[in-house]
Amino acid sequence: MTRGAEEIEGARVASTHRPAPYPQTRRPARAVAMAAYTVALVAWSLTLGIPNDTIQVFLWLWLGTVAWNIEATPRYHLSFLKDWSLPVLGLVIYFYSRGLTDELGLPVHVYMPIHVDEWLGGGVTPTERLQEAWCGDPCLKTSEPRWYDLFFTTVYATHFLAGLTIAAVLWVRNRVEWIRWMRRYLTISFGALVIYILYPMAPPWMASEEGWLGADVTRITARGWSDLGLARVDLILHGVGNPVAAMPSLHAGITFLIAGYGIQRLHTRWRWALALYPLAMCTTLVYYAEHYVVDVLAGAALAGVVLLGCQLWENGRDRAAVPPA
Repeated sequence: MTRGAEEIEGARVASTHRPAPYPQTRRPARAVAMAAYTVALVAWSLTLGIPNDTIQVFLWLWLGTVAWNIEATPRYHLSFLKDWSLPVLGLVIYFYSRGLTDELGLPVHVYMPIHVDEWLGGGVTPTERLQEAWCGDPCLKTSEPRWYDLFFTTVYATHFLAGLTIAAVLWVRNRVEWIRWMRRYLTISFGALVIYILYPMAPPWMASEEGWLGADVTRITARGWSDLGLARVDLILHGVGNPVAAMPSLHAGITFLIAGYGIQRLHTRWRWALALYPLAMCTTLVYYAEHYVVDVLAGAALAGVVLLGCQLWENGRDRAAVPPA
């Protein structure tokens, strides 16, 4: 994007959102406020569980921005609620719609991902291979967790926090980038929703439980935190879920979206390390029997389409906004 286009975009955002002036907060006040915020969040997580649903995460992120700019005016803090109201409403609609897609009566697809993954794994699905090698034979939910299960469960849980946390940081630092990121985040979420409706598909753990897979694989997603006494909690969107929303993997898609957007926007040579995030997430999803390999590949493809499509749309809009010489 040219400098002129960036200026036009910034002026458009300023005229539309009219954010309060960037606040100045003294470091001692910020340190005290952030310490109090951290204590409150840790106490909440240990008592009730780590925030897991959209509204909970949104509220804690808002409190985080309040603590970060504790000396800002109430107008500045309320502008967060105003700016985020429509995106959060969209995500809530997504979650409730996602939970209804398995009630539409469409046939659940089972064998396509099994055949593809068996082909990729040389006759045995990668999930079977990973659970046999890392979990044990048999692999049980009650099996003693290994040290790497803590890492994989933590990676899995970042799905519910990472995308919106990035949005909160961008909202504080750069409203233009915040809008661009939220555009991509909402687009990939609703794009996945459309596919869930048209192509409901059983994940590996369900295929195994129903006898379709022909092998015993176990959903062991929460096992890594069992020794720590940690759990994730949905206080507001409790019970909203869809067991056959497996194709594509949005867990994988969001990580590819984050990595791709970061590599595209950042300039440091270390930005390429972001590619490790989707690699870790995809390994987690396949190992924990949450998704087939074909699911995570579809998630990567969806993220690529969203990144490319949003960028082309923004480029075309910016060119149209620049007056002719």
